[in-house]
Formats: sequence, structure tokens, C-alpha cells
Amino acid sequence: MAELISGKIVSEKLRSELRDEIAEFKLQCGRCPGLAVIVVGSDPASKVYVRNKHKACLDVGIESYQIEYPDGISEEELLLKIDELNADTKINGILVQLPLPNNISEKKVIERISPDKDVDAFHPANVGRITIGNYSFLPCTPSGIISLLDYYGVQISGKNCAVIGRSNIVGKPMALLLTERNGTVTLCHSKTQKLKEITLNSDIIVVAIGKAEFLTADMVKPGAVVIDVGINRNDEGKLVGDVKFDEVSQVASMITPVPGGVGPMTITTLLKNTLLAAKIQNK
Repeated sequence: MAELISGKIVSEKLRSELRDEIAEFKLQCGRCPGLAVIVVGSDPASKVYVRNKHKACLDVGIESYQIEYPDGISEEELLLKIDELNADTKINGILVQLPLPNNISEKKVIERISPDKDVDAFHPANVGRITIGNYSFLPCTPSGIISLLDYYGVQISGKNCAVIGRSNIVGKPMALLLTERNGTVTLCHSKTQKLKEITLNSDIIVVAIGKAEFLTADMVKPGAVVIDVGINRNDEGKLVGDVKFDEVSQVASMITPVPGGVGPMTITTLLKNTLLAAKIQNK
């Protein structure tokens, strides 16, 4: 049976350290770091994510500003609000909860956020910096995964790594971070041929494809480390990941559960990025 990689345990340790660092920041600067989170519309999942982020901010001492707009807001109004937040010295980090309504361009919104306050690390300038290894912020989920691997002593250097899913949010930056740590990375996606051959030759597998229980035991090399980024509902309505956990946990050496694996690390990394942004802006 695989050892569980617990995001809850690692996240709480990191948050404990963050509380101390934020208290020190407040002592030196006279105020807390500030994070503004914008949510547009009434998507229930987005509301839950924003609420969780707000609670996490309060937990570590970050000032949380929640800004909610109805579906009918115009793109221009949203962009003007971002301009206002860019200029507000109380706000160190800006996050716009995705997805956005169809009438608003995600690309324009992401590009409008100041790179110095882009704590999601989605702005093209920050993506470019990650590509060349000269960055301030890292995308929250991939960075959280690296923190998990480090905490559990998983060696990346020289290992074969498969990343399944090529999204801008997880897959692509995950491949870059593993490469930076000297992993030999194969980025897989819906058009990849002979996927099973690739995964069976992989020491580390990160699955972020958005398909319930996609990775099965026959695709995993005995002793591999498996990181499950997915959050899905199966036919019975149960919350499951992109990995068939009951099967794969019998083959892998280490595995993340869903929930309680990668999820807590994503929000904790957002908090770390907000503190880092505050420190950079207050040098």
C-alpha cells in the first residue's frame, strides 16, 4: 500500500511558518499584506473557492478583500476595477476567480493585472520568467506540488516524470518546474500516442487531465510516485480525482489522496505568493 502524501499536514506546517513571517512583516511595515479576490457571477464552485481563500487569509493574518460582481458586469468595468487595485498600495496581490462569463476575455483580464501583483503567476510576463527560471511568483498548484515532493523527500533530479494534461494553469508550468529540478519530463495530453508506455516508464506521474479515475493501476510502474490534481464527481456522485485511487495505491510507492492532497497546497502557495509580493513592494 502506497504512503499517503498529505497536503493537509504539509500545508499546516507551511501556514504556521507563514503566520510568524506575516507577524514580522506587520511589525516592520505597520500593516498586513493585502489580497484582493474578484469573483464574477454566481458559479457555486467559484463561491466556495473564494470563501476558502478568504478563510485561509484570515488564518495567517493576510487582509482579504472580496469583490463580487454579477454576471452582467461589462468587461470594461472589470478592467477599470483591476486598474484601481493595481494602484492601491493596500493591495499586494490580485486574483480574479476563473472561469469568467463569456462576454469577458480571460486573456485581457489576466494581462491587465500588474505582474508585481499577479500572485496566480498567470500574466505573460510571469510565465516568461518561469520559462527562463528567473521568477518571483510560481503558479500555485505546480509550486504546491513541488513543496509536497520536497517535504516527502521525493528525488526529482534524474527521474523520468510524466505530466498528463497541458493546461496553462497546471500542466505546462508543472513540466517547467520539474525540468528546472532536473527531471526528464514528458508532457502528455489528449493527442499523446502510447500514453501507457510513457507512464509505465515514469518514476513520477502528475495527473491533471480532468477525467475521473483516468489513471489506472496497469498504467503505473511499481514504486512510482503519483500526484493527483483532479477533482471530479463519479457516477455515484462521490468526489474522486483523476487517479483510480483504490487500484493505483496498491502499485505506487506514494500517492496523494483526493481530497486532502494537492488542494490545500494550492491555497497555501497563494498565501506565500501574497506575502512575497508584499515584501517586494515594500522593499
